[in-house]
Amino acid sequence: MKLCLSCKQESGSDDWLCPHCGYEPPHHGSFVQLTAGQAQEGEGFSPDFFAELFQLESGNYWFRSRSRLLAWALRSWFPNAQRLLEIGCGTGFVLSSFQAAFPHLELFGSELFSEGLVLAEQRLPGVTLLQMDARFIPYEMEFDVIGAFDVLEHIEDDELVLSEMFRATKPGGGIIVTVPQHQFLWSVVDEHAFHKRRYSRVDLVSKVERAGFRVARVTSFVSLLLPLMLLSRRTRNMTRATYRPFAEFHINRTLNMGLEKILGMERFAIEKGVSFPAGGSLLLVAKREAM
Repeated sequence: MKLCLSCKQESGSDDWLCPHCGYEPPHHGSFVQLTAGQAQEGEGFSPDFFAELFQLESGNYWFRSRSRLLAWALRSWFPNAQRLLEIGCGTGFVLSSFQAAFPHLELFGSELFSEGLVLAEQRLPGVTLLQMDARFIPYEMEFDVIGAFDVLEHIEDDELVLSEMFRATKPGGGIIVTVPQHQFLWSVVDEHAFHKRRYSRVDLVSKVERAGFRVARVTSFVSLLLPLMLLSRRTRNMTRATYRPFAEFHINRTLNMGLEKILGMERFAIEKGVSFPAGGSLLLVAKREAM
């Protein structure tokens, strides 16, 4: 069920014209603009990043490995899902992998920045794309699954976003979340990415549970590469002025393949039930109780 952005009343209509107050959100380009206004650089991300992300994701070990892990989580915990929303979908890389692996799923992607949606549109024929602020998701019990993949750390009020995700999730459905882990890994990389925090396991679980969800699985990942991450952040003399975005992702093909194989072994262990206690990131699956 849609919610009007103006009067917050429920609407059963197929479009966004509110039958109660007559409000209809504007379009920004080819997307419905479900935001209070235009997104600005610094609001959790930089729009300049999207073009380079679009070029990097399909060939990079980290993005490819994370997508495979997310597809496993979706298949394992929500095998009967029919409608999925990804908030902060960026250029649509994860949704494109879901589209290939789960052709029966009706997919929705939202992004605050229209620059990301323009690129996502190229990857995602048949997917509904929305310009939306995750701090107000204008749906009520609409989706079987909502995903937030490295999104919450960009938003100051992450608990508000989790409560919005709870309202928009169907009873019996749930969420899949990934976030960067361990505050001791904080570096200029996080600052340049406009991160507000890195998470501990306890912090993430407690926030998800306060939103109303029941946690079904949580594990660290990028765990086998944690020593390399520590070494990189402690030996590189970087400042905001000298930092080059995506430098860590521009690596030679042989190293890229080797790191992808390592994360493939890690994913195999997670699929067999291993929960890693530490790593560069956290994966969490949680459910909303059925009515």
